[in-house]
Amino acid sequence: MTSGDAADREPERLDAAPSPVDLAELALVEAELDKRWPETKIEPSTARIAALMDLLGSPQHSYPAIHVAGTNGKTSVVRMIDSLLRSLHRRTGRTTSPHLQIATERIGIDGEPISPRRYVDTYREILPYVEMIDAQSAAAGGPAMSKFEVLTAMAFASFAEAPVDVAVVEVGLGGRWDATNVIDAQVAVITPIGLDHMDYLGSDLATIAGEKAGIIKRAPEQLIPLDTVAVIAEQQPEAMDAVLRGAVEADAAVARAGSEFALLGRRIAVGGQQIELRGLGGVYDEIFLPLHGEHQAHNAALALAAVEAFFGAGADRQLDIDAVRAGFAEVSSPGRLERVRSAPTIFLDAAHNPAGAKALAAALADEFDFRKLVGVLAVMGDKDVSGILAALEPVLDEVVVTTNGSPRSMDPDELADLAVQRFGDERVVTAATLADALEIAVGMAEDVADPGESVSGAGVVVTGSVVTAGAARTLFGKDPA
Repeated sequence: MTSGDAADREPERLDAAPSPVDLAELALVEAELDKRWPETKIEPSTARIAALMDLLGSPQHSYPAIHVAGTNGKTSVVRMIDSLLRSLHRRTGRTTSPHLQIATERIGIDGEPISPRRYVDTYREILPYVEMIDAQSAAAGGPAMSKFEVLTAMAFASFAEAPVDVAVVEVGLGGRWDATNVIDAQVAVITPIGLDHMDYLGSDLATIAGEKAGIIKRAPEQLIPLDTVAVIAEQQPEAMDAVLRGAVEADAAVARAGSEFALLGRRIAVGGQQIELRGLGGVYDEIFLPLHGEHQAHNAALALAAVEAFFGAGADRQLDIDAVRAGFAEVSSPGRLERVRSAPTIFLDAAHNPAGAKALAAALADEFDFRKLVGVLAVMGDKDVSGILAALEPVLDEVVVTTNGSPRSMDPDELADLAVQRFGDERVVTAATLADALEIAVGMAEDVADPGESVSGAGVVVTGSVVTAGAARTLFGKDPA
């Protein structure tokens, strides 16, 4: 792929609605990609993606990058970093995964998903090179490139063509062997680490943390040397030890939440929260964050430190506080305790493991006072469903269990059996589809024994998976973001 390919292309109108033809071609591309290994299946190797990057001219090395790994909070942190960088006048490329509603969300330029047309064109342009790597791998007895590997290559190529000033890249699964790990990021961010994807990453926290710390790499030699900086969220001791060992091996500088930077305070505000942060360069006060939950305030501290590290901020160099305030005020994180309706209030949240469910439960308990709260739950069968149910039970009066339509979604009857063990038979209802579940849950939320009770209104929270949150977002007519 050459720079001429981008120059010859018609300029893209970001406000133009995609045509039916573009959407049809996008569906065909997705069908082709779905024939490859799914994102839940990896091989511990970056050989294929590295070989493809070489064929494409190493686009991932044409811009600096911030790389984000961890178990929970990655997408929110990526979106916060992206917003802060744009408020500081940098053109950004952003990758997140999985998507909520449409595949184009995975590749963002300047805060907006690329168009279906650009997604299709990028795929078609790199496909001959992908097929070359497929053939080489097959000749050596290996697999074809996975769907996530191809998507990663599309993102890196899109960023180079844009071009962007900086890429903010979310790890897909793990870190060390993730396809995104062909970048040499000068800032590596590690969000809170928990037990997830244990079949690939290891059975204990230290092993999983060691895999995620694999994104912390020694800075490449260059004319103007730049140290790698590892920005690390608060962790359980065994996870922190593994991440710090990875930083030492990479000769990286370290910035830790609670030490080199911190959340100093927060208070609930209309539409989000007001926070005060101590960054690497000093104190940043009067910051409005339009997201709910203490976990998002901690994510904000992590994102700020990452951006400070990128610009080399320190005790004598603070970022422009007005730009920081503006960047945080513009943050959105769809599907993360996102309100999509009032009367009754309906929230969507992508929590898909016990740690995420605990953060959701804490935010619901701390920031809202519902007279009745009903959960709509659809989860993937390979997740710790019992742990998710245990975390949510204290804050939900009743729960409607269903499927999100994915082949990996747990059967509603099986999910109901597990839910009854935690909630009791009278608090669990089963629905065949997500649309049915929403209709039932709204009716249940509005069915209050004492309507004159002087507390706030009824609520519904839809959760259990990114797929669940995305499907619900589509049902409520929300545009991809």
